[in-house]
Amino acid sequence: MPETKKQLPLVTESNKAFWEAARRHELVINKNGEWVKASGRGEVFTFCIYRQPFHPAWANDIPYNVAYVKLEEGSLLMTNIVDCENKDIYIGMPVEVVFDDINGEFTLPKFKPVK
Repeated sequence: MPETKKQLPLVTESNKAFWEAARRHELVINKNGEWVKASGRGEVFTFCIYRQPFHPAWANDIPYNVAYVKLEEGSLLMTNIVDCENKDIYIGMPVEVVFDDINGEFTLPKFKPVK
C-alpha cells in the first residue's frame, strides 16, 4: 500500500510571517494587522482525543490529541499537546510552546505542559 503523506499547511501572503517565525522557533500573532512576538505561554482552552483516523495519513498516530490553546495574549491557536499522556491533558492546563521541525520547510508550534 502506498504511503499517504500528511498535508502541509498552505502558506499565503496573510500567514507567511507566522510560518517564517515558526521556522525560527518564534511564535508570533497578528494584532491589528501587525505581527508581534507572543509569550509562548497559555492554557488548554479545549481539546479532543482522536481514537480513529479520519484520514489514512494519521493512522499511525492514533490516539492523538488536537487542542486549542488560549495564549496569554488572548489568541486561540489550534495545535497538539506533547510531552505528556493524552489522559493527563485537561482544560486550563498551563502550557508553553515548543517547536516541531517536521521537515526542512515547515516547523509546527506545539505545546507542552509547564512543569
